Amino acid sequence: MFGAAKLIGEIFVKLRQPSLVGEIVAGAIIGPSVLGWIAPNDTLKALADLGVMFLLFDVGLQVKGRELLRVGGRAALVAIAGVIVPFVAGWWIMRAWGAPQTEAVFVGASLVATSVGITASALSARGLLHEVASQVILAAAVIDDVLGLIVLATVSSFATGRLNVPEIALTAGLATAFTVVLAKWGTTAVNYSLPPFRSRAQGQEAQFHVSLVLLFALSALAVYAGVAAIVGAFFAGLALSENADDRVRDLTRGVSEFLVPFFLVGIGLRFDLALFRIRSTLILALVVLAAAILTKLVGCGLAASRMGWRNAVKVGMGMIPRGEVGMVVAQMGLSMAVISTEVYGIVVFMAVATTMVTPLLLKVAFRTPAR
Repeated sequence: MFGAAKLIGEIFVKLRQPSLVGEIVAGAIIGPSVLGWIAPNDTLKALADLGVMFLLFDVGLQVKGRELLRVGGRAALVAIAGVIVPFVAGWWIMRAWGAPQTEAVFVGASLVATSVGITASALSARGLLHEVASQVILAAAVIDDVLGLIVLATVSSFATGRLNVPEIALTAGLATAFTVVLAKWGTTAVNYSLPPFRSRAQGQEAQFHVSLVLLFALSALAVYAGVAAIVGAFFAGLALSENADDRVRDLTRGVSEFLVPFFLVGIGLRFDLALFRIRSTLILALVVLAAAILTKLVGCGLAASRMGWRNAVKVGMGMIPRGEVGMVVAQMGLSMAVISTEVYGIVVFMAVATTMVTPLLLKVAFRTPAR
């Protein structure tokens, strides 16, 4: 997986395309759909999960918390629009196609949340994390994750036949509190507590060890709060962004270089060419894919319109990838037997395709030479 990712990624770089798209393509080539050398399994999932955690931790180290808080209100509007418009569109398309109500609701839910890992990787690779549009995208994607969790909890409860309002409210409250507290006071807490420790610690790479403890601790807390572990990893990096020295950043980047390809290749492994054998399924897949792209582009773009149309387009494009988030929703729907295997394949196709197209769109939108 690692060798294929780096080889094909290098080919894409020589073709002046984003390397992460090449790494996803590598997964599709060596996966069950083409060569069949490797299939998804629990070990690869663990490596992929670690990869995306270190990716978001590394991105957090490169961003200042104050910068994200400045665009928080605008990002919230972008996130809300990026949830409502795709959900309604996905539900309507499936109902118009003749799908049952519950299946339509799950497809709508799969279009909701943005994969912050993919967009963050694309922006980081091009050195664009400090642009205002990039900060809005990152903040909106984190808020999107919280809103997506609430939507998923509601949809799952709906699928069981009863809506558990207290449980949904508790989940939403914990997730929101976790996000707000860390965004507002995480950096301050680390700035206060880390310097005394650094002056006393004598072990080799002690600061990096403390950084890893914070990374895993906040990732675990995020899961207990009801949001994805990567949100905790991002806030860990954000909290350390003003205190971490160059050695911590270099070591983090080294670990990321090793683990992130497993995350990207893992997405490509789930690409299923069998979807293209049945014409009606292919048409529906393309319609869902078009809706996934246009609803984020239009919904999030309009919400960011006060930033100017150029920045609005950047924000809309940055919110397009669904990645692993859409796959999780599809997997849950399949395990609950409320969506068919064909619809599951369509959602996975949408998630992979939006993930692959986003870096290419961002390259056009930002028009900034890669570093």
